[in-house]
Amino acid sequence: MAVKVWPLLDVDSQVHVERLLLMPDDVPGAATDYSVEKRTLRGGLRDGVEVVEVRTGDVAFTVIPTRGMGLWRARIGGVELGWQSPVRGPVHPQFVPTTEPGGLGWLGGFDELLVRCGLESNGGPVFDDRGKLVYGLHGKIANIPAHHLEVSIDGESGEIHVTGEVDESRLFHNKLRLRSTISARPGNRRSALSTRSPTSRQNRASCSCCITSISAPLLQAGARVLAPVSEVIPLNARAAEDVETWDVYPAGSAGYAEQCYFYNLIGDGEDNTRVTLRNAAGTAGVSLRFNLGQLPCFTQWKNTQCQEDGYVTGLEPAVNLPNPRPFEEANGRVTTLAPRQQRRFDLTIEGHDGVESVAAAAEAVQMIAKGATPLVHPSPVSGWSPSA
Repeated sequence: MAVKVWPLLDVDSQVHVERLLLMPDDVPGAATDYSVEKRTLRGGLRDGVEVVEVRTGDVAFTVIPTRGMGLWRARIGGVELGWQSPVRGPVHPQFVPTTEPGGLGWLGGFDELLVRCGLESNGGPVFDDRGKLVYGLHGKIANIPAHHLEVSIDGESGEIHVTGEVDESRLFHNKLRLRSTISARPGNRRSALSTRSPTSRQNRASCSCCITSISAPLLQAGARVLAPVSEVIPLNARAAEDVETWDVYPAGSAGYAEQCYFYNLIGDGEDNTRVTLRNAAGTAGVSLRFNLGQLPCFTQWKNTQCQEDGYVTGLEPAVNLPNPRPFEEANGRVTTLAPRQQRRFDLTIEGHDGVESVAAAAEAVQMIAKGATPLVHPSPVSGWSPSA
């Protein structure tokens, strides 16, 4: 195969490519319809953020190595994925107050289609007995720049891989590494995210999840989640208010208070599963495909405020639920890694452009569910929510 690799960043070797544009003329092979561009954004809170913009066939996506190898935006066929955050990102980590005393500083940088949470912790902030912040909201990894970055292109198929490494490490504490590969191949109408994380050099515990945030035009009044679910559990009393319509989204409204639901998902014979979000008309959608052996937990976040306030939903596969870490640890959902042990997570994001494609995705969900009717709990459940 005519595969070429370009190192774009390596701190150990003092390699840093400021700007690069790759086209079919740069790689021998039959593929003709692709491009890769690395550049640095300037101005405002995004000043200094490095991005890698990939286009291959009808798939395009933007990776943010400066922000923990997050995925900022994507287009799969005619489906645009991402959301309009009030923070006007992508925000450089130097402008994100992750250690602010209230524990919610992470929200000052939240702007991506796909953002990593963890690795030491995710979920709500945690405070000690004196009120001092122990763990901030959703951890640190999203606000740590990559120390290694490379791009590979297959000149025959047009398949492109962007690979980066991010370390969350300090003396006398966790030493964790997130190695991420985001890839796409023309003709597949899908952007595949393959993540192997984290690597530990200490016997420490870690948490990890991926928040996939989606907004208009796909998210709209009447949009619906399709999933092979055996149980739906509201996080708290606020989520319980509308638990009967957990799978349907309302129009944006001022003052809407967010709601979260936990799913107990069904897998096929190999534990593979999928969750699909489709628009009201069933003419466009997006699916997340993953394995429950790798990512056993799932959270749906509904935040249908006004568009300018951040109309968005989060579809979140994870190794744990986004509760405070002490609660997750007490319920056996915090992963412990032995020295140098690795854990791999694979997530595929697939776009559906047209009625037939959406219908095929719905049928795939039904095949996994095998006619199961979800048990929808009217209130929080012990072991799932601290509110129970």
